[in-house]
Amino acid sequence: MKFKIPEKIETDRLILRYFLEEDWKDLFEYYSDEVCMKFTVGRSLTKWETWRTLATMIGHWQLRGYGPYAIVEKEGGKVLGPVGMWFPLEWPEPEIKWGLSQKEWGKGYAREAALAVRIMAAEYMPDLQLISLIASDNTASIKVATSIGAAYEKDVPFRDGSDIGLYRHVSG
Repeated sequence: MKFKIPEKIETDRLILRYFLEEDWKDLFEYYSDEVCMKFTVGRSLTKWETWRTLATMIGHWQLRGYGPYAIVEKEGGKVLGPVGMWFPLEWPEPEIKWGLSQKEWGKGYAREAALAVRIMAAEYMPDLQLISLIASDNTASIKVATSIGAAYEKDVPFRDGSDIGLYRHVSG
């Protein structure tokens, strides 16, 4: 299948690439951490749930022609988490999503990766309006979103009926 976006992007410290099956082992560090999952799934995931989540992200590429990347640290080759374009059925609009293992927080990786995705999306899919859905108490993700040019637009109803903040990304 020909995808709408590149399968690989590089930044100074990171490689963002299409997922491979063996990535689930590194991703398990992220998905099994209850703190990391607080604002997304709401609980830690098991090994099989991590593998299934990986399969879902790979399937997203097949269905939409784009999807999340594996964030790979250039220096050590470890997968740190997912970043990229995400538009499941219940989402209001396509999103830039990101997540990192807790050990990687505070190093600027989320900002670096999300900015690379925003810039790439503006080049390859310029008509696509991107958002990020962020809980009001997820201050770290709000900081990442606003640092790459996203602005709070409004609260929207989400899965469980509660509201979530919709942050709109500017193109370019």
